[in-house]
Amino acid sequence: MFRRRAALPALLAASALTLAGCGASSAGSDDGIQVLASIYPLAYAAERVGGDLVSVSTATPAGTDPHSVELSPRQLRDVGDADLVVYLGGFQAAVDEAVSERAPDHALDVATVADLQPLPAGAADEHADDEHADDEHGGLDPHFWLDTERLAAAARAIADDLARVDPDHAQTYRANAGVLADELAALDDEYAAALTTCDSDVVVTSHAAFGYLTERYGLRQVSVSGIDPEGEPSPARIRAVRETIADLGVTAVFTEPLADPAVAATLAEDLGVDVLQLDPLDSHDPDAPDYREVMATNLDALRTGLGCA
Repeated sequence: MFRRRAALPALLAASALTLAGCGASSAGSDDGIQVLASIYPLAYAAERVGGDLVSVSTATPAGTDPHSVELSPRQLRDVGDADLVVYLGGFQAAVDEAVSERAPDHALDVATVADLQPLPAGAADEHADDEHADDEHGGLDPHFWLDTERLAAAARAIADDLARVDPDHAQTYRANAGVLADELAALDDEYAAALTTCDSDVVVTSHAAFGYLTERYGLRQVSVSGIDPEGEPSPARIRAVRETIADLGVTAVFTEPLADPAVAATLAEDLGVDVLQLDPLDSHDPDAPDYREVMATNLDALRTGLGCA
């Protein structure tokens, strides 16, 4: 579904043990239930749901574009050995293929609960220029985790699957998912209150990662590139974004930690607008602020860039 480029393998922190017999309470190792998450937002949810009962590894290394992840032979084995694999089907072909090939005992495709939506029109048009677009993307926006309600749904699904792996602690997993859902609902309330009264409702981004977020709060995403952060925008697309900025009085454009800021920075300089940063949270340094903190920083950037009261 998405373009894959450089092969940057990620190694799991430790190999997992397979489920033993029919007693799920014997699953996992001395480090707890072994969970492999394909991307950071799913790892965050799994860590919050599992707590001290789980050990979570992420298949996407920090600083790596998740669209381009490839797995090493060791990682292929680890996929089969994990007690639970949590992934987003259709987002990373290498992960999809590994799950199919290794057939782990428990694998959760969160696409089944995330209610993925079609790409925004502009992003879909840009992505359609890619000769592999139809095969690799399918026209759906994967960045559901920027909608707090959808991430809460994924957390509840993770709790249900952990309960199947480790039924002795089912109540704990589901209670933890409920706590996380409450925190995400509070974050949602913060966003809704902060973005109610703004001078602009247009969010100009480097690539089309913020469709769920902007739709949830009545904003409009205008992306320079399509769904692939490494994609080159067409001259027609750049002209269209330039016209949008000029015609609608946009005062800021938003770059991202992993996206090339060159085009957005040039637009900002030419049109005299500010450059701010939004983090789509698809890759994450373990020592960096967590999902909740990054989302709070994103909200501050949006309030500044959109002139919110």
